Amino acid sequence: MIDPRHFRNVLGTWPTGVCVITSVEPDGTRHGLVVGSFSSISLDPPLVGFFPDKRSSTWPKIAETGRFCVNVLGADQLELCKRFAAKAEDKFAELAHDHTPSGMPLLEDAIAWIDCTVERVEDIGDHFLVVGAVEALDRREDGTPLLFFRGQYHDVTQLPAL
Repeated sequence: MIDPRHFRNVLGTWPTGVCVITSVEPDGTRHGLVVGSFSSISLDPPLVGFFPDKRSSTWPKIAETGRFCVNVLGADQLELCKRFAAKAEDKFAELAHDHTPSGMPLLEDAIAWIDCTVERVEDIGDHFLVVGAVEALDRREDGTPLLFFRGQYHDVTQLPAL
């Protein structure tokens, strides 16, 4: 049997980027959750994916909309990451943001964004695999990503050099 803590520690040696998945309901209610499990899946057709925890109270609300935006956080957005990782009634309260072409919340200063429709959701272990069909995307020309490595957040420029 694999010890869950050891499993997490070993896999924590693989750095991951940090993203906020956002969506909005037809009535204007906005939702967002932090993930460190975002990945490109396919170039043709363009597909991306992420793995929300089955215990997430936010994922079902995003799933219902059938759409989402992946906001890739920059190294200077740790406080924004903490905001969306916390339990709160309105994580967008007093937060400046824009909208993607489809109307999804686009976080100010995200270093990249990917606007998607939900292609499919697979039940896998204690998470779901969400596959998104990419409809629009863009990136900033500057900025470095916020990384999660060995249980802590990092700026890629602050990691030890080789």
